[in-house]
Amino acid sequence: MSDPRDNVQQEFLAEAQELVEALSRDLLLLDEAHQTEERIGPALINEIFRSVHTLKGIAGMFGYKHVGAVAHALEDLLDDLRLGRTGVSQELLDVLFDSVERFQRLLALEDPQSPAEEASVQAYIAAIRSIGVSSEVEDGDPLDKYEIDPAVLSVLTEYEEHRLRACIREGLRLYRLRAAFELSAIDDSIERLRDDTQDDAEIITYLPSMEGGNEDEIELVVLIASLLTEQELKGRFEARYGKIDAIGERTHLPTLPPRPTSIPAAAPSAHPQAEDDLGPASVRSVANSVRVDIRKLDHLMNVVGELALVRSATGRIVDRFQGDARHRQSAMDLDRIVRTFERQLSELRTGLLDVRMVPLGQVFSKLARIVRQAARDHGKQVRLVVTGADTEVDKLIVEELTDPLMHLVRNAIDHGIEPTRERELAEKRTEGTLALNAYHKGSNVVIEVEDDGEGMNAHRLRDAAVSRGLLTRETGQELTRQEMLNLVFLPGLSTSSEITDLSGRGVGMDVVKTNILRMGGMVSIASEQDIGTKVTITLPITLAIIRALIVRIASRTFALPITAVREAIPYVPSELRTIQGREVLSLRGETLAICDLARLFRFRDSSRGRNGGFVVVGAMGNRQLGFVVDELVGQEDVIIKSLGKSLSSVRGFAGATDLGDQEVALVLDAPALFSEYFEGPEALRALESRP
Repeated sequence: MSDPRDNVQQEFLAEAQELVEALSRDLLLLDEAHQTEERIGPALINEIFRSVHTLKGIAGMFGYKHVGAVAHALEDLLDDLRLGRTGVSQELLDVLFDSVERFQRLLALEDPQSPAEEASVQAYIAAIRSIGVSSEVEDGDPLDKYEIDPAVLSVLTEYEEHRLRACIREGLRLYRLRAAFELSAIDDSIERLRDDTQDDAEIITYLPSMEGGNEDEIELVVLIASLLTEQELKGRFEARYGKIDAIGERTHLPTLPPRPTSIPAAAPSAHPQAEDDLGPASVRSVANSVRVDIRKLDHLMNVVGELALVRSATGRIVDRFQGDARHRQSAMDLDRIVRTFERQLSELRTGLLDVRMVPLGQVFSKLARIVRQAARDHGKQVRLVVTGADTEVDKLIVEELTDPLMHLVRNAIDHGIEPTRERELAEKRTEGTLALNAYHKGSNVVIEVEDDGEGMNAHRLRDAAVSRGLLTRETGQELTRQEMLNLVFLPGLSTSSEITDLSGRGVGMDVVKTNILRMGGMVSIASEQDIGTKVTITLPITLAIIRALIVRIASRTFALPITAVREAIPYVPSELRTIQGREVLSLRGETLAICDLARLFRFRDSSRGRNGGFVVVGAMGNRQLGFVVDELVGQEDVIIKSLGKSLSSVRGFAGATDLGDQEVALVLDAPALFSEYFEGPEALRALESRP
């Protein structure tokens, strides 16, 4: 039985990680607004403050002393920012971005109070404290522009008074909205009002009116600042919420006692981001979700896989009974039960897969921080464009994607996008563009990393491979341009003349390919000199359970993931042609390359001569390849089991699966077979022949 304390610890780490990821996303929005000189709304600052405040609280509860100390110092800094005592600067942004990496490292420590981290933490806290409070003094008090009743000002919090002054300085006009809210649903009503007005106005405070209201309703006077005119505000909100009036130099809000001693319990806090509001808000944010250890979901997936075997075995028994007249009625009844079981099992599998799905935005937000830092380190201007961040894949794939995508992003900034001066000479925009794009394609997810840099020199890659002994000069002369580009995935190949902190050590792209292949995916590259480079990654949406086409080759059973299968056609050897040493068929006017699996696996007892065999047309990305097999058995849902360390290096197989009736099938690794066939077999053989 697991220790409950360990479960609680995992709950804390999961919540803390969510807070750090939210902090990272909000900091990127803050940095973008600062760079583009857009108005930075208070809601964004408050969200950043909220994340740090909540992290400080839960870190203290679970003994993460260093995390709590850093969060406490950041909270003070962010409070100064909220209250206008300091402004957004590059120095402040650098410190805040550094906190994301620091929090992640501190949360990963086995000892949350490690003495070894003390010096580093204190140095960082000193850096936070060194960001001084602004000493700028404004001429006159902006509040003097309006004759606001002193009784109203007396009930404003320090934060609300600051926001009121800031809005007036920015040229926003002041309005009051008289709105009646049902006491039974006031929280939801206030939240809806905030959401509806956030793009057009800023709510300064809510004050109870002395005029309206009854036992079921409360009337509030809402102080609003906006750039819109009175007529525009009236047109958008008056019909839904109540009367709106502009506050002029001689207009007063209702006179209120200096400190009301009795405010209805259901009324909102005068300060939406006050201390008391932080707790309930964070509870609501997780009230409809439950955190589940991914290992528990893996176990449930294994159970679903076993149930699928039971369903298959039961189906075979039904087939046998249907051939016996004595059991025909029983077979029909059992068949209906099996079909119902299959339908429910399918819904269960789909539900479990949905639970495992998370958006790729989790990875993209981390990469955005890397882009920002790497661009600054190299003195380059880089604009990151992200599309498809809400594309969902399996949680395990998201975790494994971080390192490959990090390599691609760093390579794009270091080797792809040129320095500003070079881009000017090439008549390009001084700001380089790095695009991350994700989308679903059938049962796969496609991720593209594209830059508008100088592109890759295919011949330079070939010459580098030859000079490093990775292939002979004669073999290099026979390579196509695409095969030359694919050389970038060979271990130890780098065309960089210098070693930097980001790349140039001859590692990176081979790691990308290895990791992607391990996840059952494939990676391809396209590049044009002076235009840019695009790396495309194709992955299955999930690795937990797959639909597979069961085939036989030389009396042996194999499983081919259905996500890689487009169709199957009869194999007619007489229609084979040979182009550039490779066997091909014509399929609806297109040339289809052929891979004879019996020959590839060196089987000598193929039964293809008796039944003609089939060509299973596989598709990965924009490529097609025909796999020649002896027999098509059918489709089944399978769970892939590892082959173990001793066989993990064998190419062409992703693992094994149990088909029931004590039959085990090897699962073909379609991406690896595609890679072996298309990405320069001459170069790969040359590489493998090295001692």
